[in-house]
Amino acid sequence: MLYLPSRALFHLFAQSTILKRLASRFGMATPDSFARRFVAGESIDEALDTALALRARGLQVTLDYLGESAATPAEADTATRDYLQVLDRIAASDIDRHVSLKLTQLGLDVDRATCMDNIRRILEAADGRDFFVCIDMEDSRHTEVTLETFETLWRHDHRNIGIVLQSCLYRTDDDIRRILATGASIRLVKGAYRETSAVAHLAIADVNAAFLRMMRMLLDHGHDPAIATHDLAMIDETIAYAASRGIAPDRFEFQLLHGVRRDLQADLVARGFRVRVYVPFGQQWFPYFMRRLGERPANVAFVIRSLWHERRTGTRVSS
Repeated sequence: MLYLPSRALFHLFAQSTILKRLASRFGMATPDSFARRFVAGESIDEALDTALALRARGLQVTLDYLGESAATPAEADTATRDYLQVLDRIAASDIDRHVSLKLTQLGLDVDRATCMDNIRRILEAADGRDFFVCIDMEDSRHTEVTLETFETLWRHDHRNIGIVLQSCLYRTDDDIRRILATGASIRLVKGAYRETSAVAHLAIADVNAAFLRMMRMLLDHGHDPAIATHDLAMIDETIAYAASRGIAPDRFEFQLLHGVRRDLQADLVARGFRVRVYVPFGQQWFPYFMRRLGERPANVAFVIRSLWHERRTGTRVSS
């Protein structure tokens, strides 16, 4: 019987410099390398190619330039300049002008004022070019400061932004009401970070119950909400609730991650729903990849099968 590590262990793996070096050597080495199941690649060119292929299948896309926890002002400035280049490349392409970013990537843990300056540089570049910028949510230590930063930006007339909220946290019911009052768009997720019982539901049944309660709030009162889950039960409940309330499919969208449940992506599009796929890319892909593995045992099994198969035959396991 295959032993699959817990989510907590994957969070430890994500911090391992040894594993990161090994992964960087093999994970993106070829177009068929195992990490490409969940990460489009390390370059913007690879991300744009992936995005165009998804658009050809009737899917909307968000590009997510991976990176988090800048340790110095210089690192935060580099990430900001990289994101400005990403915006330029997207604007020159034929894909959705929709991106996602993390505030720690822009220096939130270094200096809040520096982070605010950096996010404003990005939003000023996005203004007038029809970009939508989703501010991602990180672990619970960053929840309040992320919300405060978002609200400050909103008050200063940056209205091309949305925010992610996590159903696993106890506080999120109140946070949803707080953001709904602004009229901003919310992306609802279950949450992928390791949390404690002091701040979050740990039982999956409780996380799911909260997700469904919050989904109903967003469908009833939200502005273009995004229901981000691969859980078919959650998706079916969302569809049923929307139908029962006479909420048209164009008033919300489902969001899924690149490489996860591609059959479901196609099915939802065929049924007339808006579906957006998050396309992560960049050299700092390893922590993201570890969180994806920690979410579902099936993801771990797929990678193990892929590595074993490639070692024996030199060919790829289809997904």
